Amino acid sequence: MEINPQQIQDRARELQDRIVPQIDEARRNLVDFNTRAVSFIRANPGTCLIGAIAVGFLVGRLASRR
Repeated sequence: MEINPQQIQDRARELQDRIVPQIDEARRNLVDFNTRAVSFIRANPGTCLIGAIAVGFLVGRLASRR
């Protein structure tokens, strides 16, 4: 089976054409999620602080178990 460089290049372009839009959508979703998270934290700093302390406590308990 011969490897045709043109076929490889065409296949790479096809993959790029399919993958790049998905990466762009994922990036937009992450930016949107980050914006909403920051807004929530700014609106509810006490709740977030208590939540962070609780999560830290639980992670510490799980990490110390053997």
